[in-house]
Amino acid sequence: MENSKDSNSLKLGFYSSIILSILTVIAFGFAMTAIPPAGPYCPGNCMEYPFPDILSYYPRDYYWMYLAIFQLFAFVIFIVANHFIANRNNKLFTSLSMSFTLISSTVLLLAYFTQFSVVPVSVMKGESEGIALITQYNEHGLFIAMEELGYITMSVALFFLAFAFSKNTRLERIIRLILFSQLGLTILTFIFYTLKFGIERSYRFEVATITINWTVLIAIGIMVGLHYRKQLKLK
Repeated sequence: MENSKDSNSLKLGFYSSIILSILTVIAFGFAMTAIPPAGPYCPGNCMEYPFPDILSYYPRDYYWMYLAIFQLFAFVIFIVANHFIANRNNKLFTSLSMSFTLISSTVLLLAYFTQFSVVPVSVMKGESEGIALITQYNEHGLFIAMEELGYITMSVALFFLAFAFSKNTRLERIIRLILFSQLGLTILTFIFYTLKFGIERSYRFEVATITINWTVLIAIGIMVGLHYRKQLKLK
């Protein structure tokens, strides 16, 4: 019974790792096509408050959010699978990882789902009051703030996930190093943009923390998948 349970957890860990990596690559690709038409990274013909041309960028700039939602589902499954696979002595840390994963996923799911379900149709119907505050094109709006919070907590979740892996193999040591160091990089990036731009950091940190987290998810998804595949073969 226990061996069957372990095998099922390893299988779920393997498949969720690979799916998470694939979904992140696809979402990343679509997100890179959504060049911001406002703020510091705008290449030209930039929108300004109250962002009257939102519909000109619909649905192109929203495709990646649909993919990010499925990516977040895969992320939750991935973290839960790792919790059940982890050694009993490390369950405290993986429980913390699950807790921060739930915070991160909840915040980001709300941000993405409301963005493509509320903003475009409201503008279409002429109900634009208050839209400027929640649209993704507002560099100091609610959407950017929610993404920052969501990806900071994702970094914390990934940090605690590192304890699920031992130091017994080279692959596990690399996984631990990446998971530990990514939180430090996120913190340093936040400090850098805050010191340089203050409260007017715009979406610079948001772009940076998404890049950090998604790059880590792609790499970790592949490596953890390989690690669990080896364990399944041994069984």
